[in-house]
Amino acid sequence: MYHFEGERTGFCQVGPKKWIFPSPYMPYAEKYYNVPLREDDVWIVTYPRSGTTLCQEIIWLINNNLDYKTSKSVNLTQRFPFYEFQILHHDEVHKEIEVLNNNDPEVNEQLRKWRIPGYITLEQLPSPRHIKTHFSFSLLPPKLIDTCKVIYVARNPKDVAVSYYHHNLLFKVHGYLNKGGFKKYWEFFQKDLLTFSPYWEHIREGWEKRNEKNVLFLFYEDLIKDMSSGIKKIAKFLEKTIGIDDVNQLVNHLQIDNFRKSVPITYSVNGMARESAQPFIRQGKVGENKEFTDDILESADKWIEENANKIGIKFPVK
Repeated sequence: MYHFEGERTGFCQVGPKKWIFPSPYMPYAEKYYNVPLREDDVWIVTYPRSGTTLCQEIIWLINNNLDYKTSKSVNLTQRFPFYEFQILHHDEVHKEIEVLNNNDPEVNEQLRKWRIPGYITLEQLPSPRHIKTHFSFSLLPPKLIDTCKVIYVARNPKDVAVSYYHHNLLFKVHGYLNKGGFKKYWEFFQKDLLTFSPYWEHIREGWEKRNEKNVLFLFYEDLIKDMSSGIKKIAKFLEKTIGIDDVNQLVNHLQIDNFRKSVPITYSVNGMARESAQPFIRQGKVGENKEFTDDILESADKWIEENANKIGIKFPVK
């Protein structure tokens, strides 16, 4: 019996594809599915830890005429909100955080905002709106790709799993206790027992829409290998003109050390993150997955090859 510990109020499985979500998703599912869209919305759709944050910054800057001043002064989570962030938060966990912070009014207000459903938050945003989601296409508004521009980013599952593992260790809201280390976590990943899984079905839905007019499908590996080309591709998709000097400036801005220093990203308050864990923005590299020891590497590679072949997708090599 496999069991992924965490999520105080348990998990739910959604639909015939058995999507996994924390139970707070259930009361809000219909409204997330039916949120009103605007024609100038720009969405990024990814399975977690697929290079989402980096791509958010690229998309926002290109679509806002390279406004670095605002980029450096306004949190990315405000400029490009996480649509379903609310379902990851539980009243019980927040009550503990409030006590830990002696009911600091600022902390309590931040926690309250995190519990507001994304479809309510979106109503208050000025256009053009930039929206991040880890929901698969089948759980998003059915007219999404007919109405809005959507960028889907895929990443090699080994790098995804390693990054997701450290992410689950970082934030206490996930409730992950690391019983069995990465080897056990990889079992959870393969068995589709992590939030926003199944991974391969998520990738399949994105891949099947890659030729739609309003969809740009990107591999994270291609973006890291040739950032300039990736930026130009995104700019063309967004119908924005960008010169070579601007491309070079953006590439420099996105270098991992510069990115950490200059792009404000806040998903935590005191007591929400574990100090011993790796940070939210990790290495951003391709193929740096030392967690895959020899005893699981061969079977993992075989599993990946079999599933990728079923979809007809091939991840770029390092």
